[in-house]
Amino acid sequence: MLIIEVKDGESIDRALKRYKRKHQQTKMRRELRARKEFTKPSVRRRNEKLGAIYRNRKLVEGEI
Repeated sequence: MLIIEVKDGESIDRALKRYKRKHQQTKMRRELRARKEFTKPSVRRRNEKLGAIYRNRKLVEGEI
C-alpha cells in the first residue's frame, strides 16, 4: 500500500500528482493486470523476447 504524506501548505492536487507518479513508478497497475489472468511461462518468455526485439529495432533505427 502506498502512503503519501501531505506536506504543510501542499495542495491536494499536488499530493494526488505525487501519488499517481509513485503508483506508476512502482508498476502496481501492470502487476494487477498481470494477475487478472494466468499466462503460461512460454507465452511470457515469447512476449519478453518480442519486446526486446522491438526495443532493439527502435534503438538501431535511431542510430542510423
